[in-house]
Amino acid sequence: MAEGDSTIFGEIRRFARTSGAVGGIAARVAGERVFGIRTDRASHAEDLKTILGGLKGPLMKVAQFLSTVPDALPAEYAAELAQLQANAPPMGWAFVRRRMSSELGPDWERRFASFSREAAAAASLGQVHRARLPSGEDVACKLQYPDMASTVEADLRQLKVAMAIFQRMDGAIDQEEIYKELAERLREELDYGREAAQMRLYGLMLANDPVVHVPVPFAAYSTKRLLTMTWLDGRSLLGRLEEDPPQEERNRIAEALFRAWYVPLYRYGVIHGDPHLGNYQVRPDGSVNLLDFGAIRVFPARFVRGVIDLYEAVRDNDDEKAHHAYTTWGFTDLSREKMDVLNMWARFLYEPLMQDRARRIQETNDTQFGREVAEKVHAGLKRTGGVKPPREFVLMDRSAIGLGGVFLRLGAELNWSRLFHELIEDFEADALQARQADALAKAGVPPAG
Repeated sequence: MAEGDSTIFGEIRRFARTSGAVGGIAARVAGERVFGIRTDRASHAEDLKTILGGLKGPLMKVAQFLSTVPDALPAEYAAELAQLQANAPPMGWAFVRRRMSSELGPDWERRFASFSREAAAAASLGQVHRARLPSGEDVACKLQYPDMASTVEADLRQLKVAMAIFQRMDGAIDQEEIYKELAERLREELDYGREAAQMRLYGLMLANDPVVHVPVPFAAYSTKRLLTMTWLDGRSLLGRLEEDPPQEERNRIAEALFRAWYVPLYRYGVIHGDPHLGNYQVRPDGSVNLLDFGAIRVFPARFVRGVIDLYEAVRDNDDEKAHHAYTTWGFTDLSREKMDVLNMWARFLYEPLMQDRARRIQETNDTQFGREVAEKVHAGLKRTGGVKPPREFVLMDRSAIGLGGVFLRLGAELNWSRLFHELIEDFEADALQARQADALAKAGVPPAG
């Protein structure tokens, strides 16, 4: 056995010993992928769902993200992880009463006309209870699990170990900035006061879009670990898709989601960085409820300009403009060969925008096509010495991939080019910066850490 393989085995064994059951699963996955070791995927996937659901931390959010991308995981894993979207194990009533008392005081129940003892939904950092205010308003109360700050830090340490192991195995992507970005955004998600402000921000940015509904927070019933907001009625997207809705409805849902993500980006420089299926619901008219505003990224106007510049560079085969776009984002040490590899990924992402006609987001019937492109890009980066993605790039790429996966699941047929050009045709960096500053101030969003 080669010395390098022995070293990798040692790293995997240490990860399995120090990180418990999750580390053991990660080690077996790594063993299967790298060394051909076979595992019982069905029971393995069930274990993974149970353990990640119990963690209620960032590793579950990583799993949620992976499950939004068709064929990004083996089918057995994806089926189990998809259930984490809205079905994480809830906490009991005794726990809820103690947590609510610590947030609103011992007489908290008197402040509500009614409060459901059963959780309506449970997710990575907290669970949601339906309640009614004395005014008659139906609300959702999102209550954070106890000691989440220490849980997040522990999970981040575990995630850092996992990323370090992968870095040792494969040096195509320097993950330092990726980890920093994910860690900062996850720590921000612990502050429900920030999330309330970001919810107000989305209400402002999407006020003129009737196809997207945003809840309104109630400051008097909210704290840093409790967020009370208007209750929005809707069905899970996954549940609706299981009923095989007609093409027209699929298209309406997809267009609403497109606007929910990209109106804020191209008009205000803001993106929702968590595009998993549990973060939106659908209504009978095809409009959508946008939920969970913890993972929000605010970009400077130059970054958004770079997104448009790269589209134009790919469209026009303009290497000089592509280089300018990448450097605007913060990529460094770009050789011609390395940029050619990055352009391969850019062409894959921008390809649906190049044709002025209604079409599916991916027209090939090959469900492995996206993975094959990613593998070619990965191999190319490894061959050319690797790349260090800038922090600002992380959530942008994550959102594009995750949302594209949702459009694939929907089987939507839209004129993506026309939707895109309607948003960018009057783009002016100074105007975006002014709108952004005004909206952030009105919503009361604090600066990023």
